[in-house]
Amino acid sequence: MTIQFNAKTREKQGSSASRRLRRAGSVPAIVYGTSAPVQIEVDHNEIFHALRNEAFHSSVLSMILDGTAQSVILKDTQWHPYKQQVLHMDFQRVDASHKIHVKVPLHFVNADIAPGVKLEGGMVSHPLTELDLECLPGDLPEFIEVDLKDLKSGSSIHVSALTLPKGVKALTHGEDPVVATILAVRGSDDAEETPAA
Repeated sequence: MTIQFNAKTREKQGSSASRRLRRAGSVPAIVYGTSAPVQIEVDHNEIFHALRNEAFHSSVLSMILDGTAQSVILKDTQWHPYKQQVLHMDFQRVDASHKIHVKVPLHFVNADIAPGVKLEGGMVSHPLTELDLECLPGDLPEFIEVDLKDLKSGSSIHVSALTLPKGVKALTHGEDPVVATILAVRGSDDAEETPAA
């Protein structure tokens, strides 16, 4: 399913023009890559609701700019420090034949049946919640599933153990970071051995 949003070219630039745009219910943004950068604006309500969809952050999007569709990915979003307001957005055009770098969320499944949780009373820790991927736009997954069903207390899953879709490579800069681990809960064994008073 392609996620679509509307945008229009922004005529006036600068901080005062951006403030006026925000007061009028729009968000200043920029789209760059493959050709010259273009200053654009998007409707705040439309984009605010789109940002609540996890897939919006990790999918190739269809941006309808002045009536013409362009394929883009979201690269950055700036939020107001304390208001629920989007201040600025960066989009990057994508070319179907060129690889892109995108952060994709990790979905953890079967934590409740992992031996380390179910039998040993451990707690799951998620040092990573997203993964930096490199792939062609057509191969980009919405998320990567991490199956915890065999994880015992004190055990970890590393990036190298994840099953990635064909054509997708994890960018870990030569390391093999921990994605999930089950921490033993201290005191649970002692509590069982202490007789009731």
